[in-house]
Amino acid sequence: MTAPIPRDLPDVPALPRTHPASAPLFAPARAVVPLDRRPLAAAYRLFVALLAAGAVLVEALVGSPARVLSYFAVQSALLLALVMLASARRAWSARHPLPGALTGAALLYVVMAGLVHHILLADATPRFSMTGDAAGPSWLEPVAAHTLHTVLPVAAVLDWLLLSPPARTHLRHATTWMLYPLAYLAFTLARGALLTDSPDAYLYPFLDVARHGYRNVLANALLLGLAFYAAAVIQVALDHVRPNLVRRGLKTGFRPRPPVG
Repeated sequence: MTAPIPRDLPDVPALPRTHPASAPLFAPARAVVPLDRRPLAAAYRLFVALLAAGAVLVEALVGSPARVLSYFAVQSALLLALVMLASARRAWSARHPLPGALTGAALLYVVMAGLVHHILLADATPRFSMTGDAAGPSWLEPVAAHTLHTVLPVAAVLDWLLLSPPARTHLRHATTWMLYPLAYLAFTLARGALLTDSPDAYLYPFLDVARHGYRNVLANALLLGLAFYAAAVIQVALDHVRPNLVRRGLKTGFRPRPPVG
């Protein structure tokens, strides 16, 4: 027979214990409880993604792709399509949702693009069009434009209200979300400065330096920037007070633990 192994070897200091022997060990819920699949949410988000991609494709085919892809509304729609596609995959495969900062940014941009269009551009003279005078079916471009500026913002808001749990954004996100509008302003002004001989150098009439000068254009940009930031703050505030319309089992993304006994 062999001698039993002693608990502590002589002349060797005992190893410190990091926790009491009787202390229970905890694991996060996501490590032990499977997530729910959400096929209806996945189907809706896939539909919105395809709708956004289709509207952008129509605009690019009717007009100049380089010009169409330079519009803020089109870029916002493409971002929304990517976010919805990724969200649909996660909902279908029972994975954790995308960060609220990302989905909130896509929502803010597409909604603000729609508001700017309806407030500043819908009744403009001459008629505002992202494809200019490009030839094509007379009904196709208006349908795509209506989808970009009206249908997609409404669809994104419905997804946010009905299919997304609340309180996933923070006030600091409102400042982060302003980086893209600022970068877009720099892009559109640089584009206009490089295309000085083109009648389509400036994509939006309120940012037309050739017509209004830099002073008025920067004033317009400042007002739009303040409106953007105010909308971002309101969105974050509403995110924390809106009711949770997602069913209780999906509030945290985990199935409730069945009762014991």
